[in-house]
Amino acid sequence: MSQTTTAAAALRRRAAGAGTGANRWVVLVVLCVSLLLVAVDATVLHVAVPAVTEDLRPGAMELLWIVDTYPLVCASLLILFGTLGDKVGRRRILLLGYTLFGVASGLAALAQDAQVLILARALLGVGGAMIMPATLSILRQVFPDRRERALAIGIWSAVAAVGAAVGPLLGGFLLEHFWWGSVFLVNIPLMLVSLPVGRLLLPESKGADDGPWDVVGALMAAAGLFGVVLGVKRLGGGEPAGSVSTVVPLVVGAVLLVLFVRRQRRRTHPLVDLRMFARPAFSTSVGCIVLAMLALVGLELIAAQYLQLVLGLSPLQTGLRLLPLTVAAMASGLAGARLLRRFGPRRMVCFGFCLTAAAVVTLTAMGGDDNAGLLLVGFLLLGFGLEMTLFGAYESMLSEAPSAQAGGAAAVGETSYQLGAGIGIALLGSVMNAAYTPGLAGVSGVPASDRVAAGHSLGEAYEVAGRLGGSAGAALRRAARDSFVHGLHVTLFVSAGLLLLGAVLALRLPRVMQCESAAAVELPAPREVAESRVSA
Repeated sequence: MSQTTTAAAALRRRAAGAGTGANRWVVLVVLCVSLLLVAVDATVLHVAVPAVTEDLRPGAMELLWIVDTYPLVCASLLILFGTLGDKVGRRRILLLGYTLFGVASGLAALAQDAQVLILARALLGVGGAMIMPATLSILRQVFPDRRERALAIGIWSAVAAVGAAVGPLLGGFLLEHFWWGSVFLVNIPLMLVSLPVGRLLLPESKGADDGPWDVVGALMAAAGLFGVVLGVKRLGGGEPAGSVSTVVPLVVGAVLLVLFVRRQRRRTHPLVDLRMFARPAFSTSVGCIVLAMLALVGLELIAAQYLQLVLGLSPLQTGLRLLPLTVAAMASGLAGARLLRRFGPRRMVCFGFCLTAAAVVTLTAMGGDDNAGLLLVGFLLLGFGLEMTLFGAYESMLSEAPSAQAGGAAAVGETSYQLGAGIGIALLGSVMNAAYTPGLAGVSGVPASDRVAAGHSLGEAYEVAGRLGGSAGAALRRAARDSFVHGLHVTLFVSAGLLLLGAVLALRLPRVMQCESAAAVELPAPREVAESRVSA
């Protein structure tokens, strides 16, 4: 027994090493499946909201929490579980995430009231926070050679783009044939497969065991991120900037994050080694991720409204119009490794920002009439340029981080992504509203209270116009439509400015992709691992 246990442990140590054998690509497949599940779950509920509302009858606040709990909890806990994986084992955290994700999916699917669904969505967020940084940190460990790691990250990022696009399409298909709970139930068989396969194939790895895990610091980071993300989401949802429900979470969250940073600087063994940010490539990559998401995620939501409310496309037609963006992002991710080797991080990320800005400016030609060719070209350039930017930034960030801090670095990257997305929705939403609302002030025949209501959104303007009817309703509808297009153009120019700022920031990245040498350590074959475990 002791001999077989020792043999199994030896195999585990070999698996935990930086694998360069054929098995590493099997590991990549398992990691990509993990990422696909999390990415799909982030968007699959969007199309199910009407069905959930009809069945569970949630209040307005409950409905908001049903939608927002998952991304809010996930973003808050990324650093906690990313650094915990460095301490206790990244594979262990990933498998625990699988288990929790499957259990929470079943709870969500069978929820009979809004409170249970909110709880299930929170648990899904916890599981997602376990899975996301673990996939990147294991990838960092399994692919020590930067050339191969770049290819692996390109495939990983392409899968993320697929997941974001597949979520609404899968949700729509399931809702046509089953009840709303099926959008969660589909996760369970996939997790039942992923759990034993991951346990069998994935190598275990840890950071340097150089001190206790900072529990207080982890909780401070989680609470601080929760407050900041919650405040940003409230701003993005149209809450007044001066309201107590917006200011208090932002202030408390910011204070906790400042205290967290001070605590990490004083500790001998910090939870997150802030010295990573002293490396220009790492800090610049994080900044590029934030700017890319800040410039584009809110724009994507506005574009979806344009396609449906201005052009009158159905949700399915809207999804198909946005599909070229996803296809271009997939192509860019798969070509990213070759582009990075040829052009280097600086030129690749800088060009990605410029190409994306050019695509955004091209889309300012959109008007009240449908122009399918323009949208196709704009979305193709947008998807390719954005993926070039994010791929180059993620690869540089992960390669610059020490292997022992891979979980913390991956968590920082994912947190930056989430914060950039939240801030982008709030910022670009505010720009859109500021440009849209004044256009409704001079509509004759419309009472002031109705003009105020119509100024909230284009959808609400259409509802008011339908209620008014007659020439006043038609005039309000036309004015709202024209004002929305004007606001979209202003928002596009602001987004392009932010992207060009990102291009300037990217000039701090290394000119050449430095490929460090790595010792080739073969991963054990799956059959060897299985046999050793059975013997043990």
